[in-house]
Amino acid sequence: MKRKFTTNLLLLLGLNLLVKPIWIFGIDRTVQNIVGAGEYGLFFALFNFSILLNITLDFGLTNFNNREISQNPQVLHRYLSNMVGIKFLLAIVYFIICFGAALLLGYTERQLWMVLFLAINQFLSSFILYLRSNISGLQLFRTDSLLSVTDRVLMIALCGVMLWSPLREHFTIEWFVYAQTFAYASTALIALVVVAHKVDSFSPKFSRAFFISIAKQSYPYALLVLLMSFHYRIDSVMIERMLPDGHIQAGIYAQAFRLLDASVMVPFLFSTLLLPIFSRMIRAGEPTDQLLRFALSLLMVFAITFATACIVHRQPIMDVLYVSKTTESATIFAILMACFVFSSASYILGTLLTANGSLAHLNIIALTGGVVNVSFNFMVIPRYGALGAAMVSLFTHILVAAMQVLVTYRTFNLKFGWHSAANFIYFMLTFFLLTTVTIRLSLHWAFSAALILTIGAFTAALFRVFRLKELVASVFNLND
Repeated sequence: MKRKFTTNLLLLLGLNLLVKPIWIFGIDRTVQNIVGAGEYGLFFALFNFSILLNITLDFGLTNFNNREISQNPQVLHRYLSNMVGIKFLLAIVYFIICFGAALLLGYTERQLWMVLFLAINQFLSSFILYLRSNISGLQLFRTDSLLSVTDRVLMIALCGVMLWSPLREHFTIEWFVYAQTFAYASTALIALVVVAHKVDSFSPKFSRAFFISIAKQSYPYALLVLLMSFHYRIDSVMIERMLPDGHIQAGIYAQAFRLLDASVMVPFLFSTLLLPIFSRMIRAGEPTDQLLRFALSLLMVFAITFATACIVHRQPIMDVLYVSKTTESATIFAILMACFVFSSASYILGTLLTANGSLAHLNIIALTGGVVNVSFNFMVIPRYGALGAAMVSLFTHILVAAMQVLVTYRTFNLKFGWHSAANFIYFMLTFFLLTTVTIRLSLHWAFSAALILTIGAFTAALFRVFRLKELVASVFNLND
């Protein structure tokens, strides 16, 4: 299992690290610099608003379906036709709720028009994720990896033409939204064709009995997604609505949030591979502790070293990426990158608990995080603006990660490894000491950041936080 996880992780990461940085820093960043912080801040707030409500598009079906197909591949034929029918029914419900909420919040005619297309994009994105859950559930990880970047490749091509041609002078944030709609629609069609070829026949339909049966099993997944979305996405919506200059503050927050959002791609890709693997291992009665330790150690070393490099060089990074409001964004960026460490741990532990069906525990944790986040934001945003929202986000991520660690240890009866803990402490102390020395060398920030990442990998291997021999063996099947 470690070999399957590692080889497919390398492919998935390779494709995404090739394509998505171009999208994030070449396209998305350029769009913000062209339209300005205010216009992009408006888009960012509306985008997160559409995400907050998209639980009605999925109702937990994607995670539930991934787990079921991983454990019982033979049910794909029976599930597919009914699930597609359910997805379209949920889309109608989503559009009604989305526009109802938008009207209650007092959005203008232009904002409502953007919400319409953002809602369409959310439906298409959700539909793609559902289709991909079938593919990854069948352990077709290479196909899933290719589909994971298809929409971004199409967006890069389309937006590239608009941004680096005479059309640039007339570019608006709405064009950005329309390009995403086209790319998502094309990818959804490709994914549907791929999945349809895996069954004997495919005819979308709606069965009330099937829907009720699935809803009873999937609603805990739906509740989990809703609650997790609130403490991850509610910040920008509250900033935009609560402050007099909300769209500007949301734009500043978006600048800082962009690199965090890009970084979260790595733990998210870990989780997409781990969920079907953990699910199959748990069903077969196989121990998961070795794979858990292996994945967690790899990801945490990356998260800590990358976050440290970003925090240390926060100002030059913001100066390179943006043309305005960089000083304000730099401080927020440092706080949000600290969130990345705890978010990475949550992705791995949450995936294991999801595969185990421990949804009650996860929902209690997510509810606690959501209540804390929203409550504190109401108190700090009016006084501290976007900076206050970032501080609340960090506190919430620490709280959620701590609770997940506790639940995982109790659920799986994991033994606390004092030797491994000591090695990790030695790694942290040595890494931070060498990082402090690196900062004092007055190197160019890019070279210094690369050196910090190298030091992190070297010290982690030195203190056996992860074992190079184990990593190589998992790739080349030497002892797995």
